[in-house]
Amino acid sequence: MTIGALLKKAALEKPNRDALLVERPCPELKDGKAPPALPRDQWKTWTLGKYHADVQTTAKAYIKMGFKQFDTANVWGFNSPEWFISALAAMYIGGKSGGIYPTDTLDTVGFKMVHSGGAVCMVETQDHALKVVKALSARGNCTRLKGIVSWMYEPPNGKQMVQIENLGEVPHYGWAEMMKLGAAESDDQINAMVKATDPGHCACLIYTSGTTGDPKAVMVSHDNIGYVSNTVFNVLGKSCGVASTEAEERILSYLPLSHVAGMTVDLTGQIIVSALTPSNNVVFFARPYDLKVGTIKDRLQIARPTAFLGVPLVWEKMADRIKAIGAATTGCKKSLSTWAKAKALEHAKNIVLGGSGAVPSGHGFAIKILGMVKSQVGLDQCKFACTGAAPLRIDTTEYYSSLGIYINELYGMSESTAAATISTDQAHAWGSCGWQLPGTEVKIFKISDTDMNNKQECKQAPTMSSTEDEYQGEICFRGRCIMMGYLASPDLGPTHLKEIEKKTGEAIDADGWLHSGDKGLKTVGGMVKITGRFKELIIGEGGENIAPVPIEDSVKGICAGIAECMMIGDKRKYNIALITLKAVGANGEVPGSDEFDLPAKANFPGVTTISAALDSKEVENIITAALKETNSNGKLVPNNSFKIQKYCILPTNFSEQEGELTPTKKLKRGAVDKRYQKLIDYVYTTDSAQVYVRFKDL
Repeated sequence: MTIGALLKKAALEKPNRDALLVERPCPELKDGKAPPALPRDQWKTWTLGKYHADVQTTAKAYIKMGFKQFDTANVWGFNSPEWFISALAAMYIGGKSGGIYPTDTLDTVGFKMVHSGGAVCMVETQDHALKVVKALSARGNCTRLKGIVSWMYEPPNGKQMVQIENLGEVPHYGWAEMMKLGAAESDDQINAMVKATDPGHCACLIYTSGTTGDPKAVMVSHDNIGYVSNTVFNVLGKSCGVASTEAEERILSYLPLSHVAGMTVDLTGQIIVSALTPSNNVVFFARPYDLKVGTIKDRLQIARPTAFLGVPLVWEKMADRIKAIGAATTGCKKSLSTWAKAKALEHAKNIVLGGSGAVPSGHGFAIKILGMVKSQVGLDQCKFACTGAAPLRIDTTEYYSSLGIYINELYGMSESTAAATISTDQAHAWGSCGWQLPGTEVKIFKISDTDMNNKQECKQAPTMSSTEDEYQGEICFRGRCIMMGYLASPDLGPTHLKEIEKKTGEAIDADGWLHSGDKGLKTVGGMVKITGRFKELIIGEGGENIAPVPIEDSVKGICAGIAECMMIGDKRKYNIALITLKAVGANGEVPGSDEFDLPAKANFPGVTTISAALDSKEVENIITAALKETNSNGKLVPNNSFKIQKYCILPTNFSEQEGELTPTKKLKRGAVDKRYQKLIDYVYTTDSAQVYVRFKDL
């Protein structure tokens, strides 16, 4: 079935069940602080019937503007009901959505719109619309755009004409005017276009955030994304009862919808649950500033999600705030909390795959006590908590387990339509990203350096800690989830077409295996573990393959005030690290301020700013001790070539704004390396006995 057909099915069967909820108008920040959350009954609500009707009306407006089968609707703005409706309207009539990240630069916006062949551009604000005009005029090669629509801004009289270089005048509609346009159209053409849409057609473009060059557009079909969403929710139904009754399920939408996880979990997952289970999945939308100002828990407390997906940075930021509350607790309350957390952690360790499953005495009472903590962060009704986009540190997993919150890992990539593996409460192991989804194959191969089709399957590892070379290779996926390929645009010429054809050929081999680029192993029990990324591997002076992430995670786990620790040492005589410290306002999107956040203040007593930390002997001693402890861990650091010998503290945090993190907050190592190349070279020139090297602006 197509995604549009599934939405129609849900709307016909459950027209009055809630679908989408948002606070309107969004309460504005006052002196940098967010006003209290509105109670649910004051949120603007779309039922499934209203949602489907608005998608149909929007689709008819697209057709009136000149939208044809296989055209693209670009969508740019923060998560909202209108984002969903805009994307679904394109899919409904045989087109595709082409999401734009909220943080994309003008150059990237212009490229994506031209590359995707965008026929309509749906934007949130007037500012977005002005930027679209500026971006396309700067390129001068946009030929397909038929209209711009803004959902939070109404132009004068509902419509105005804007001039785009080498294209001419293009209408800019407000949302209300666009809906009038669609409502006036008959259903004849939309019905014909719906009938001509097949599950194998492209439903959406997921642009990958590459570290160099223009982003690639992963083509995901209706069947790709329907299969993954349906399979994941089927697994969750069997594991923890998600969507197994008529009771509503709830999620909070805040991760970028232009990313494959947001598209699969929030948008299509909601439709799959509502169409194919007894339940309906209600999507609550966060406020645009929630991640920036740390108020995501305010929305969680209203939504009370039954399933929650958080990238590692979100889980770590929430943990920092919970720890800060715990640190302020004293006396009997503190003792009771410590006892309860110990009981919860003991049980959590027992229920890891291969554990005894034993429930310690007093565990039931401990969980009741910890229920108050869950309630404070809005996760007291959460049946399934999960993480994706990057591996979660084991110490973070342990901390949440001590609160009775079990975080399961999902793993995949845009090219595999998000999840290819999943962990559940019944089958999980800390440090593993889970087992292959039903209908998907996951294997580990040794790949020839000269021919990706020349591959040999690795032996399955006896245990998760069996990291000998014979068990490790490239993680590869095969199945119904694999992308159609990367989109090549005829508008960009024959050289571009050949380049994209080559890149698709480099991603999927002759046997249909998608090559992830991740190094890992698979145990005899079927659990997959990522041990590194081939592009990130540091090749030591003696030829050693060093995976930096486990070593970096150890340093961060020991020293709570560290935000990021990035190892450098490829083809160098030894390894160094660039370190950032946790600061107020540093949320991944922006670098934040100079002032220490609470975890850094607690970790480095007496120091309150990053600038002061650069010259603090106490801070130096604490970080040096964390490095020394990590370097002495024989499992992580088997010999000197794996050690971090020197480090430098940077004056600001890494961020999307500065191009150092992806939209899902993964570290762009190449970009950081390039930005700080002179500093890195300088660190290597300092006295060999000098472990801490003070930052120097070069």
